Amino acid sequence: MTPPVFSPTPPPWSRRLLATAAGAALLAAAGCAGQSADLATPGGGGGDDASAAEHCESVDEVTVVLQWVAQSQFAGYYAAKDEGFYSEECLDVTIKEGGVNVVPQQLLSSGNAEFAVSHVTKSMASRAEGADIVNIAQIFQRGAYLQVSWADSGIETLSDLEGKRVGSWGFGNDLTLRAAMHGAGLDLDEDTTVVQQPFDMSLLLNREIDAAQAKTYNEYAQLLEATNPETGELYQPSDFNVIDLQELGYFTLEDSVYARGAWLAEGDNEDIAQRFLKATFQGWGFCRDSFEECVDIVLDNGTTLGRGHMTWQLNEVNKLIWPSPEGVEGIGDMDPDAWEQTIETAVEGEVLPEAPGEDAYRTDLSEAARQAAAEEGLDVVGADFDAREVEVTPGGE
Repeated sequence: MTPPVFSPTPPPWSRRLLATAAGAALLAAAGCAGQSADLATPGGGGGDDASAAEHCESVDEVTVVLQWVAQSQFAGYYAAKDEGFYSEECLDVTIKEGGVNVVPQQLLSSGNAEFAVSHVTKSMASRAEGADIVNIAQIFQRGAYLQVSWADSGIETLSDLEGKRVGSWGFGNDLTLRAAMHGAGLDLDEDTTVVQQPFDMSLLLNREIDAAQAKTYNEYAQLLEATNPETGELYQPSDFNVIDLQELGYFTLEDSVYARGAWLAEGDNEDIAQRFLKATFQGWGFCRDSFEECVDIVLDNGTTLGRGHMTWQLNEVNKLIWPSPEGVEGIGDMDPDAWEQTIETAVEGEVLPEAPGEDAYRTDLSEAARQAAAEEGLDVVGADFDAREVEVTPGGE
């Protein structure tokens, strides 16, 4: 049977995403400085944070840089801002989108932000190169990395990728894949033909590559949202082979909150960080308990993707956070075993020269923030969380 050939014109969600990513790249030149501002002259954070709670004598202006453009992957931060959780903590928070040329941990290290959202492996690679960044809260407790191929490709294990055309995002997003390939006895660069993969699934859908990187909450959904031209119906999970890197033992911790070590040591910045984390945890709790309202918030904050895709994404992201795994005290807590496994995978995969020092992460700030949030009624563990059944929509609209 002749494989289906797709139009070279990217789908609507792809065109919008690439356009937004290009615009987000301009953020690399932007800067900010944490400061205390009088209530009468709030900073440029905008939104609900611009009007701090009445009990605030002053407002601390801070910036958090996301690792990609606005989408449900970062819903908790947008919810914390829009629902006023940041302003209740006397914070005026500017949320800056990431993009292809915007590396959050680099902007953080250079002093252009107070907080950044990034993966552990990428962040520790930057730290190994001299970046003074510290993990202060581990938001995602589960991994989401997949390698996806067509069901008729014969690719069922990592070893089957040898000699194949393998899509890779690069920009540090390939580190977990490289480590997993190394564990399978393969070198991504030497044993496969690496193809620069855009942040969509067009190359796989067009069969220009044999396997593609994907996340459970984003690119995998894009496949299921695409229409099979032979049937006129949406593709089904049975049309694809999925290699779950977590199930193979290559679990690596993903989205975390980082701050500069030197910044934390200055003045009242630890208190600022604690307040930021408390409000952020409340934002993620809101997105768990007020699901549809949270999707609306993401849509209102300029995501270029449709409601269907954002609904799928939030549901999958919630699964990465809730309920807190056994041995984890709640949102933001660090599981030492998960950290060790992440670092060990990175070192063995030769993406880190050695394990970082013990001060690469700290739990005291997230513990204090979690306790404060719990005292105000937040369920910080989410033991009763149940994921939803989300209907896939054409094009994610």
